[in-house]
Amino acid sequence: MSKPGSRSDTLLHFRVVTWALWDCGSTGLNAIVATFVFSVYLTDSVGAGLPEGTSAASWLGRALAISGLTIALLAPAIGVWVEAPHRRRLALAVLTGLAVTLTSLMSLIRDDTSYLLPGLALLAATAASSDLATVPYNAMLRQLSTPQTAGRISGIGWASGYVGSVLLLLVMYVGFMSGSGSERGLLHLPIQDGTNVRVAMLVAAAWLAVFGLPLLVVAHRLPATGLEADLAAHARHASTSMLGSYRKLWADITAEWRRDRNLVHFLFASAVFRDGLAAMFAFAAVLGVNVYGLSQANVLIFGVAASLVAALGAVTGGFVDHRIGSKPVIVGSLVAIITLALTLMSLSGPVAFWVCGLALCLFIGPSQSSARALLLHMAQRGKEGVAFGLYTMTGRAVSFVGPWLFSVFVDVFHADRAGLGGVCLVLSVGLLLMLRVRVRPRGDTVAVEPI
Repeated sequence: MSKPGSRSDTLLHFRVVTWALWDCGSTGLNAIVATFVFSVYLTDSVGAGLPEGTSAASWLGRALAISGLTIALLAPAIGVWVEAPHRRRLALAVLTGLAVTLTSLMSLIRDDTSYLLPGLALLAATAASSDLATVPYNAMLRQLSTPQTAGRISGIGWASGYVGSVLLLLVMYVGFMSGSGSERGLLHLPIQDGTNVRVAMLVAAAWLAVFGLPLLVVAHRLPATGLEADLAAHARHASTSMLGSYRKLWADITAEWRRDRNLVHFLFASAVFRDGLAAMFAFAAVLGVNVYGLSQANVLIFGVAASLVAALGAVTGGFVDHRIGSKPVIVGSLVAIITLALTLMSLSGPVAFWVCGLALCLFIGPSQSSARALLLHMAQRGKEGVAFGLYTMTGRAVSFVGPWLFSVFVDVFHADRAGLGGVCLVLSVGLLLMLRVRVRPRGDTVAVEPI
């Protein structure tokens, strides 16, 4: 072990910083592309001229559902492929470069209905590339941490992502979206033909490129653990097929099923309600502008406030989790989110959106953080890595359900706000599944009997 202040200690800190910076760039890009700027531009401006009865928000739901399905199909294969450390840098570089390139191409999407489908295709492909890039990125955490420091280093990356979102949202608001009239932001870019948004997409692409590059430069120097070195040697003599990846995923799930069915129940319950939470956040800005009357500029301010409130909720939820346990926090948060979302469906106007929307964000943070804490509590000692791998993969396996049901409800009820009902259905199923999960008392190291 290196002494504090030693050269190796300084080098480790530098590598952790470069790792966290990638999260800053990636999370910021996702906030701009999939939630607060480009998705709103597509539904409020580009898709505004669609024939009556056709909803651009519904088309957005379909695009994100296709993106989620793509992630579900490819994530297991990438996850197995990057078990060898020497492959992680290549996978991360390719997927990050793809996300940067696709975001840059969004600058070609003009404010015309003929550009809606190309714009949705770029958005879906960017969302898929960015999410798949987190597979090798998260795997690198093993090379940077010990079991004792993994949580702290992971938290640094999580915080860096929040900071990246807030900073880039502020840059977008001040530079490209603030003000009124024919020109917007400090750069005084015209809104005609979507010029201000199209230039903003180039800035978002550069944001990921700048913050992602340091990790790509040093990734090949990250140390490999003994087990990972063995995997690397094995990977040089073996190829990984798509079918083989799914066989390994199924083998891991069945192994956990034989050990503790409760953990498998929790994995599927969390996969469902996390998909609902992601859909709730993904469509928030679109609904805020198209249904509740926020301007494209003010929705960015909402995004800043939502990120801060979610972070505050996660911290507060951690204290509550410590006192009453993770499951009550998850169940209580889901009940509150569903209640607030259904209330919002019956209201109108910006004030209702601000109040209910921020209240929703207050509970989204605790539900996510307590889900990770509960998984750690339920996982077999020494098998936490396998458990978190399954947690990630099962979450991606159903990541298309929320967006798909959003579009279905919009189409059936001919109203964008009805999409919230589809998301609430996903959350309700996740809540019911979560109620079946039995949690052993804290301090008890023996798993409870399967249900």
